Amino acid sequence: MMGDYFMPPEWAEQVAVWLSWPVDDPRHWGGAKREVIWEKFAEVAAVISRFEEVRINAVPGLEGWLGERVKKFDGEVGRVRLFDHAHNDVWCRDHGPIFVKDRGTGEVAVTDWGFNGWGGRFAPWDLDDTVPRQVAERLGMRRMEGGMILEGGAIEVNGAGQLLTTEAVLLNANRNPEMGRGEIEERLKDLLGIREVLWLERGIEGDDTGGHIDDLARFVDDATIVACVEEDVTTPNGEILQRNLRRLREMRTVGGRPFEIVEMPMPEACEVPGWRLPVLPASFVNYLLVNGGVLVPTFRQGKRDARTLDVYRELFPGREGVGIGCLDLVEEGGTLHCISQQEPV
Repeated sequence: MMGDYFMPPEWAEQVAVWLSWPVDDPRHWGGAKREVIWEKFAEVAAVISRFEEVRINAVPGLEGWLGERVKKFDGEVGRVRLFDHAHNDVWCRDHGPIFVKDRGTGEVAVTDWGFNGWGGRFAPWDLDDTVPRQVAERLGMRRMEGGMILEGGAIEVNGAGQLLTTEAVLLNANRNPEMGRGEIEERLKDLLGIREVLWLERGIEGDDTGGHIDDLARFVDDATIVACVEEDVTTPNGEILQRNLRRLREMRTVGGRPFEIVEMPMPEACEVPGWRLPVLPASFVNYLLVNGGVLVPTFRQGKRDARTLDVYRELFPGREGVGIGCLDLVEEGGTLHCISQQEPV
């Protein structure tokens, strides 16, 4: 790879946050919640626009309707830009570009990894796989092919060259069956400027992806990780999260010290009778950092939602904490971090 590129951490200054607008497809939310989900995406776009620009892989004819909704939710209409980029689904974290930056020149470029619908589970994904190329061409950015299947929600980086991920996703034969752990690590190091890959085991119940890291553990800074825990260790999630927590406690910063681990209790079980996911993969660590803000998913759980917001306001004291109701979003398997992708300055 030419240059000395690295993936900036999410807390670095951003130009914009990218979303992919929900397309009309009966697969999504059972085809029954179009108005609810469009309204929720408009709310998310409006909240982000209070802090920075929102760039949306859009559907034709959205401008007028969205402009009115952004006003309704006290957003900045002038900070919302629509791009006619074809796509299949809403999960921009996974199919969107992963941006990198040259340490010397400051040039921002696009890494374009393969996308196969989370291991072939949700077809079609052909248009989603073209989104990074469309974005790079529209922005006039250099584009570098990753050479393997990789979803953005599967990785989490800090500013010291460390990357968190899970074995259940990156080592799954439904992604890159011809590649071993060492080859995958080398590809991540080469394209994302990573020094070290830190591996957790797998994800929470109901996670269609197999176990994305952004529902499990996130870097707060170079030496701090916020990690999901389950109070009842006898539950399926309790066992999974305890094993992951033990691994996190064994990991070390680049300076050789243990990470400070902030334990984040899971939401109470979110269930929709008769839905394809008996238990929804609701997680309080699926937050999104924006310039001057931290957007936190909430799940209509009163005191638990409020306590979670207080924790994030303490973890990110220079940022405004904003809770956004995500119970409808998580029916399809993700929330704020899953639907977004940051573009660094």
